[in-house]
Amino acid sequence: MRLDKFISNSTDHSRKAVRQLLRDGRVHVDGIPAGDPGQHIHPGQRVTLDAMPIVAPGARYFMLHKPAGYVCATKDSQHPTVLDLLDEPNKERLQIAGRLDIDTTGLVLITDDGPWNHAVTSPRRECRKIYRVKTADPIPEDAAKRFARGMLLDGERQRTRPARLDLLGSHGALLAIHEGKYHQVKRMFGALGNRVVALHREAIGDVALDPALAEGHYRPLTPGEVASLAGR
Repeated sequence: MRLDKFISNSTDHSRKAVRQLLRDGRVHVDGIPAGDPGQHIHPGQRVTLDAMPIVAPGARYFMLHKPAGYVCATKDSQHPTVLDLLDEPNKERLQIAGRLDIDTTGLVLITDDGPWNHAVTSPRRECRKIYRVKTADPIPEDAAKRFARGMLLDGERQRTRPARLDLLGSHGALLAIHEGKYHQVKRMFGALGNRVVALHREAIGDVALDPALAEGHYRPLTPGEVASLAGR
């Protein structure tokens, strides 16, 4: 890999800024001052900036406790995005693995590993998502059976996949689905003649939102959490 690309990929410095660092003599390769942006870097070589080692980043995996008011997008001209909550270099390379509406809270997974993202979000993988739901009106007693049979939503040709609904009182429930149609949870309850007033995602696959994470905070996934979703 070219030296300027290696440094740019591993830091917050642009390629233009890296070239200035090289001209200023602040970059060394294996202890030797480096001035050529096109110099090729090979595995095992030691690159330093101001005597501090530059380490090529590995794939990154985060869980975020999303607050309301943030959109699951890399850029948005009208609203803050979930990436604005991260203090990480090269945030433009990160992807959101499973989006939530602006008013929905809870677990969001963020990564720069494209194949892992696909494993989490591909409809063929049928990755389970668990939501805590609060409704405007009482939930009908037959809602669990109707969700388990699958529902034909407006604008859809196929029924939803069987879903599990566990009631938590008259206006609350936990809902487990294995797909991610547009506004699916809200539309499912809308088909019952009800309206969702609060929606919170608690889990994706076997990865549950860390109860120690306050809204707006995030942490890296553990290797076990990453692996649990990789094969789905």
